[in-house]
Amino acid sequence: MNSISIPLSIQIVIDDVGWWTGKDGSKENGPFRTGIARDHHPADYEAIAELGKRLGMRPQAAFIISEWDRTDRLRSLPDATHRGERWSNPWKSSPLLDEAAKILRNESRHIELALHGLGHEYWGSGAMDRAEWHDGNGRMRPEGSVTGHLDAFAALLEENDLGPFPESFVPTAFYHRFGGEGGGLSGILERYGIKYMSTPFSMMHRSKRPESELFGVDGSLITVNRGDDLCGWNRIAPDPRGEIEGPVCGMHWPNVLHPDPEKNGDVVRRWVDLLEPYRQRFDTMLAANTAEGFSQLIYRWGVALREEPSGCVLDFSGLSGCRPPGLLDYFTIKVKRDKHIVSSSSEISLFENASLSTPEYRTVVVKRRGSENSALIRMANGGEP
Repeated sequence: MNSISIPLSIQIVIDDVGWWTGKDGSKENGPFRTGIARDHHPADYEAIAELGKRLGMRPQAAFIISEWDRTDRLRSLPDATHRGERWSNPWKSSPLLDEAAKILRNESRHIELALHGLGHEYWGSGAMDRAEWHDGNGRMRPEGSVTGHLDAFAALLEENDLGPFPESFVPTAFYHRFGGEGGGLSGILERYGIKYMSTPFSMMHRSKRPESELFGVDGSLITVNRGDDLCGWNRIAPDPRGEIEGPVCGMHWPNVLHPDPEKNGDVVRRWVDLLEPYRQRFDTMLAANTAEGFSQLIYRWGVALREEPSGCVLDFSGLSGCRPPGLLDYFTIKVKRDKHIVSSSSEISLFENASLSTPEYRTVVVKRRGSENSALIRMANGGEP
């Protein structure tokens, strides 16, 4: 239908947040880190919050937590860091940890912490190997190592008062197997409360076919195709250009930062300028958060719109068998103002989100009341009565 759209929702995902050391250590048996020529600063967290505030979003910060280890507990997981049993976090006594933790707590409406990893790579033999959760052939690390890393991530979150265990996951180096044997990594993540993950499908090993080339359901996890980032992983202060063609605007932490932390806002403004038009377009929107954005993607895929004389039929039959726990019971449509919504059938409720409506269209939230396969939006021509 030309008068109604189920817009593609775009979520921001920022990898490698959490490092304090910027230097790429991969040539010295260490992790890649963020690969920039300065260390990180609390202002780098404020940059993410500012991006979220300016766009009305809650960007995902895929978090690496080893350099938040205040008690060197990671010595007990020698495969988690390049120092193994001799691990001693050089940042453990820095006052910057408390300063940044306060920002993350105070700005939690505009920053979503996502699970990325402890040290990003894997040192099972003492030598650095990519990556933390899978190797380059899509083989999951030993289950005991995986659960040990997840337990340590949870403990370090608690140690720093950074909130509950995340609901979202981004695999380090994008190494992942979709549909792994016995549930694979996704089955383990589910036990820890993960509901959402994103990674480029072009790099993802597959043991089964995803529902579409934009998303799949792996066990119970909504797994979304990140596509290609617009900037290189260690490029600082870019002027981002290009088209976002999928549901994720992926980037790495340096991409939203400046060599001078006090000038991070200059780079944030560039991303706001790039992303703001996607909020205004009839066929796209910016996600308020991951749960809404990834749910919107499934509804856009599975709901068919059919025009009838009385209005618009929403056909939900395409969602049959696709009800992962992370799927919300509501989604967003945009309705051009040459159409007037009169009412809806009892299977749904409609609420206008006036703050996101424009002179061209109204932004309307559709909330499902049950599991019926269809619903009707009664409409009339002529715009507002």
